Amino acid sequence: MSGITITVKLFAAYQEAYGVSELVLEFPPDTPVVAVRDRLLGEHPELAQLRDITRFGVNLQFVELDTILQNGDEVVLIPPVSGG
Repeated sequence: MSGITITVKLFAAYQEAYGVSELVLEFPPDTPVVAVRDRLLGEHPELAQLRDITRFGVNLQFVELDTILQNGDEVVLIPPVSGG
């Protein structure tokens, strides 16, 4: 079975770390959304402080860490944002 391709929208610290607003990534089938976060933190360890405070959205819906991704999903990692 082939993998899945997803689009990851980046905001705040994630966008600053990567220098782009979105990524297109491939994962194996039955990958949970938490694997996206773990991959990004693996590539940019300076984001580790966001590990437990980032929320996740898939296709405009907030989801839990164990939500299984489907081919073509749009994933959003939403770190806390400060400002006024």
